[in-house]
Amino acid sequence: MKKIPMRKCVVTGEMKPKKEMIRIVRSKEGEVSIDPTGKKAGRGAYITLDKECILLAKKKNVLAYHLKAEINDSLYEQLLQLAEKGTKAENGQ
Repeated sequence: MKKIPMRKCVVTGEMKPKKEMIRIVRSKEGEVSIDPTGKKAGRGAYITLDKECILLAKKKNVLAYHLKAEINDSLYEQLLQLAEKGTKAENGQ
């Protein structure tokens, strides 16, 4: 049996399979971006790809705290779009 890599969501504190989460990374230059491959260099934070979770992260500014960087609203917009796509895929639409 293959071991499933687990990661902790910075918003909920729950341990979940890496596939269910998305990594946000801050590069050395301080640029924050979504890292779908999970392989970019820099400080990373994992967040559950769920609308409520993303909105809570935005409200509480969790990502800015974890990554010690300014988080642009457009990043949250991208995350919400990814969550929408993910939800549709799960429901077989």
